[in-house]
Amino acid sequence: MGRHPLAAKDAIELLHRFPRQTRKGEAAAIETELMRDYRFGQQQLIEIWGQACALAITKAFPLRSLAKKQPTVLVICGPDQNGSIGLVCARHLRMYEYEPTIYHPQRSSQSLHQDFTVQCEKMDIPSLSYLPTEVSYASAMNTRPVVRAQRQVQLINDAYNLVIDAMMGPDADCANLREPYPGILVTLKQIKIPIASVDVPSGWDVEEPSQDGINPEVLISLTAPKKCAISFSGKHFLAGRFLPYDIQKKYDLNLPEYPGTDCLIEL
Repeated sequence: MGRHPLAAKDAIELLHRFPRQTRKGEAAAIETELMRDYRFGQQQLIEIWGQACALAITKAFPLRSLAKKQPTVLVICGPDQNGSIGLVCARHLRMYEYEPTIYHPQRSSQSLHQDFTVQCEKMDIPSLSYLPTEVSYASAMNTRPVVRAQRQVQLINDAYNLVIDAMMGPDADCANLREPYPGILVTLKQIKIPIASVDVPSGWDVEEPSQDGINPEVLISLTAPKKCAISFSGKHFLAGRFLPYDIQKKYDLNLPEYPGTDCLIEL
């Protein structure tokens, strides 16, 4: 079900049809300018991006298209900004009549992240502190890692229609990941249900095409596609309509025209 990176020749041909991909430093600089010069708040940006992600999910996976009777979605939220965006996405999906469950590999100490978590809790969105393996967490931890991973894969496939990957994002140091993240990536590489990644698929280097990462079916780029997105051949959405024209021009982003009043576009 996953999508594989494009061949080099195909990637070069697509380069001319895409908005310009931003490097890690450029993406950070754009966000800094939005908050410093244009007075966007971090909470405001996260809300914009999170709602756009939820809308992208409704377009890529409409309720009527889901394979299971219950419209269940597993949203994996890391402790940093991408995780906060995942929390907002989950909240909006709940309003759109999906049934999200949030998985927190690690809890965040950031007050903003905690605020978004409370909002989800107040909307009765269930959360997990570990991936489902057994009824008993203690018994699960006493099983061999390979067996535990196999059970996780099967239970995720059986319980959910898709996984939203909001675990890492563009600032992650993929060369120095610590548990539980390497184990989660192993599990995500094996699941059969679709994955939708927020901004940068977890495990991918933001600057380089992925050869050994997860293979999401959907990528939702935020503000502008990142450089690694040129290798992505799945369904690709861009959420960046709010970006001021002066910033678009300064960074030569070549953003597309958004249809109607939509806040996102499929590339």
